[in-house]
Amino acid sequence: MRYRKLGERGPTVSVVGVGGNNFGSRLDDDGTKAVVHAALDAGITLFDTADMYGGFGDSGGSRGDSERLLGAALKSRRDEVVLATKFGMEMGAEADRHGPRGARPYIRYAVEASLRRLGTDRIDLYQYHEPDGVTPLEETVAALLELVDEGKIGHIGCSNLPAGEITDAFVSTQARYHLLDRSVEDDLIPACLRHGLGLLPYYPLANGLLSGKYRRGERPPAGSRLSWREGWLTDAALDRVEALTAYAAERGLTLLQVAVGGLAALPAVGSVICGAMTPVQVTANAAAADWIPDTADMAALDAIVTPGERVV
Repeated sequence: MRYRKLGERGPTVSVVGVGGNNFGSRLDDDGTKAVVHAALDAGITLFDTADMYGGFGDSGGSRGDSERLLGAALKSRRDEVVLATKFGMEMGAEADRHGPRGARPYIRYAVEASLRRLGTDRIDLYQYHEPDGVTPLEETVAALLELVDEGKIGHIGCSNLPAGEITDAFVSTQARYHLLDRSVEDDLIPACLRHGLGLLPYYPLANGLLSGKYRRGERPPAGSRLSWREGWLTDAALDRVEALTAYAAERGLTLLQVAVGGLAALPAVGSVICGAMTPVQVTANAAAADWIPDTADMAALDAIVTPGERVV
């Protein structure tokens, strides 16, 4: 595993991270523990979740379960990792009583709730999940910096924030970014570079399109994300997937290696946040970052999906 600093002022993180949106929803306690331990064994140090993850589908759980399960899985190895979580999306009536989600009272409520669920005394990277549309960003940042001064959080980050609102108060931002959607290269990545932020891509495998499991003319595998998400398996997307698969084969690589290694090589990217359902998947995601494309490789990638282009 390779490691790098997250932006100019953030912590050092593994080039591949683990996303926790499956924990407490598609994965139970044992499944979460298996994925987390495999990630630790592979050298992954960045674990990213959110207070609202968990309790979807048929799990019978509730929002917050991802934090609870992740904290329990880490236990005595907590100090080996960069623990990241997010706040600011809908958490139910109890949370709503604390006011707008970007305001100081809500933030202080939310961070204490996350600390309890994670079973820790600090959060290494605390991220504003999305703007609440009401609270001035300056107020949100000021409240977060109070928590840094108190030692409850180490660094502050954001997610889904427009490029024009990016400031150097944050060390990182999260955005949808993969080789079939390079639209953030038009404005968000330049903003990250100007302000010294690291970018944490989510959906790096395009909901599995870049994992190699989907093929033209075949039904999506049962239970896979694209078996119930419409609008992704377009002819244009499958054309590019086939081109990227051929690109990988020419270099003796898998499509997964191209998807992860290629993304990790792009400007401002700090760590590629990959979800996983099994230890085998998380180990493969970690190993995919071993491929480091050279200048010619990147030029060939650009010829398949133009910088700034969104295919799907």
